[in-house]
Amino acid sequence: MRLAVNIDHIATLRNARNEFDPDPAEAAILAEKSGAAGIVCHLREDRRHIRDLDLARLRMAVTTRLDLEMAMTAEMQGIALKTKPELVTLVPEKREELTTEGGFDIARHYNALAEYIKPFRDASIEVSIFIEPDERAIELAKNAGADIVELHTGIYSLRETDEERELELDKIRHAARFARSLGLAVVAGHGLNYRNAAAFASLSDIEEVSIGHAIIARAAFIGLGAAVQEMIALLGGKA
Repeated sequence: MRLAVNIDHIATLRNARNEFDPDPAEAAILAEKSGAAGIVCHLREDRRHIRDLDLARLRMAVTTRLDLEMAMTAEMQGIALKTKPELVTLVPEKREELTTEGGFDIARHYNALAEYIKPFRDASIEVSIFIEPDERAIELAKNAGADIVELHTGIYSLRETDEERELELDKIRHAARFARSLGLAVVAGHGLNYRNAAAFASLSDIEEVSIGHAIIARAAFIGLGAAVQEMIALLGGKA
């Protein structure tokens, strides 16, 4: 199980004072040195945390795998093709939300997806779609040309009892197995933290989890390097 670290909230902290520190690119370098297999950032249309200059600097700094989360817009497509991350992840985006609230509505956007994805494939940029753990959504992602599906774990993360969490985990497990049977790579993320992420170490069809807020919050107490290493250990790896 690989860990990709989302560094958006390093930029949130920096922007609180509208100064220069802490630096998302510096955080990305430290996360990689501590064992992260990739770095995730979300360039939102309102630029509430990561900004265009951050993305350019991250592209220069990241030596593992840069995953650019983005809305399905012409502006973001152009930025991604110019920046050339290893991976783009299409996510839903609403200006009023605090954080991404659910999976990409792939059925609604399906007719436009194949054409939207094609320039990324031509540029050798992998495409992931952030979706609910649902077979129909997975089939549509495959047919549209995605390389990867990222399964939304937000509902799992909000469940309060072991029984409720296990039911959601079963849905995720089944969806991951189905996606792999179609030839898709599978990752997962949203709301995972130091209390609930360890269960994913046993899901062999999921190769990576993406975690941001929990790691940045933990880093406030023990440092970013130690926070990344703690999460890797929870996922059954070594840093």
